Amino acid sequence: MTFDPAGYVLAEQDGEHVWFLDTRMTVKAGGDQTGGAFTLLEWAPQGFGPPRHIHEAEDEAFYILDGELVVDCGERRSVAGPGAFVFLPRGIPHSFVVSAGPVRGLQITSPAGFERFITEVGRPAEHLGLPEPSQPDIPRLVEAGRRHGNEIVGPPITLDSERSR
Repeated sequence: MTFDPAGYVLAEQDGEHVWFLDTRMTVKAGGDQTGGAFTLLEWAPQGFGPPRHIHEAEDEAFYILDGELVVDCGERRSVAGPGAFVFLPRGIPHSFVVSAGPVRGLQITSPAGFERFITEVGRPAEHLGLPEPSQPDIPRLVEAGRRHGNEIVGPPITLDSERSR
């Protein structure tokens, strides 16, 4: 798919499916399709939680369709369930973890480019479900993050750490 000034429509299962950190992300639109304006992903994680990180040059937002996330952004902790919108500005450390799931949601990053990071670190999905749980390759994640303007600055949120707050 490339940028089409007349627009396009994708069916429910269409898009590039990538297994990334034990979740499935489906690229519905990336820089090639939006002229670099934004990336739109549909994701379906269960138990997923990335390390605390900072996006240097992109804003990140989620719209939660199903499930629930605990989200840390800066010093603020919030819970986001169905119908919630989460905005994570560039330059602010943040993380999240699925607290009730699986979660199904939409993720927007602006400007586009995040799709390149997930395809570099992830792998093509072998089916529409989730991958087998695995330990992330942290050195690979850190190095790819550097190339794509993302910096890991702490561990992921765990549900045990959430309960202790």
